[in-house]
Amino acid sequence: MLTAAPPSSSSSPPTLVPFSYSRAPPSIAFAFSPLLSTTKRTKFSIHRLQASSSSSSPPPMIEKETMEAEKPATFLRETDDSTSDSPNSVRARFEKMIREAQDTVCSAIEAVDGGAQFREDVWSRPGGGGGISRVLQDGAVWEKAGVNVSVVYGVMPPDAYRAAKPTDNGNVKPGPVPFFAAGISSVLHPKNPFAPTLHFNYRYFETDAPKDTPGAPRQWWFGGGTDFTPAYIFEDDVKHFHSVQKAACDKFNTDFYPQFKKWCDDYFYIKHRGERRGLGGIFFDDLNMYDQEMLLSFATECANSVIPAYIPIIERRRDMPFTEKHKAWQQVRRGRYVEFNLVSCCDQCLKKIDKPESI
Repeated sequence: MLTAAPPSSSSSPPTLVPFSYSRAPPSIAFAFSPLLSTTKRTKFSIHRLQASSSSSSPPPMIEKETMEAEKPATFLRETDDSTSDSPNSVRARFEKMIREAQDTVCSAIEAVDGGAQFREDVWSRPGGGGGISRVLQDGAVWEKAGVNVSVVYGVMPPDAYRAAKPTDNGNVKPGPVPFFAAGISSVLHPKNPFAPTLHFNYRYFETDAPKDTPGAPRQWWFGGGTDFTPAYIFEDDVKHFHSVQKAACDKFNTDFYPQFKKWCDDYFYIKHRGERRGLGGIFFDDLNMYDQEMLLSFATECANSVIPAYIPIIERRRDMPFTEKHKAWQQVRRGRYVEFNLVSCCDQCLKKIDKPESI
């Protein structure tokens, strides 16, 4: 049986993660929700829109990207007949937020590493939109870290729209629906097996359907979350991570944390193995039942909580001694991480396109 390397004297002793996250160690103060089946309703995301558009059937849903030498001030379209892309719009302020969050997270990651730097790629599309991809690899602390932002305009296939936002009139089939989507997405893999992997993403979505489009009313919603996946569990780390998530949620609604924590537990679940991907955090999607300005502030607070939730844990674990057995266990857990993405996420993608082999 694997044994964890001894922690420093200031830390609580580690609990070896079993092959399944199906049960939490009893010493952990935060109660993990019992295993539940994954949510049945179809999820929808920027990435699935892109996957849907990859079919070879014309017309393309999203235009092909072009690499750029410099970052533009904004990826929003220049429009004369709409206020949707004005500097004070939710679109513009959300883009500003995710780009600032990208800068903040990347700076913190580089500072912790002490040497490695992110490689940056900038891309755009002729009809508007674009993104910034940043990757740091083979650093002193980080094995690989990616922090990406994107702003996307495209046309949503009718079936995808109905899956994301079904309407009361199920007999009316909408035509293709123009959409806008923006988001930040990140996965951070440290080298040390006692340091957890982190995933976070926050996104905003709007449809641009004309008001008289049958079966396709204009819609907007927010989604996202932050969750962590340790190979070895430390009670101090779990308490710290979840307390920061709870504090961010409680500033807006004390019901948010228990609701979004449970959603995270249910969503990141590998059904065929009967185990969770990690030790949770928060997750929400299709969120539009509250004031739009409040939800923009909430998403901003959640993005800003990433560094205080995660970096102190990395600082505690980055230099802990480990063996090849510990490293091997880390790779097993990373395999589960990839497995969830392939089985759970791509399963939904396959349902939305005519040519699965085009993914």
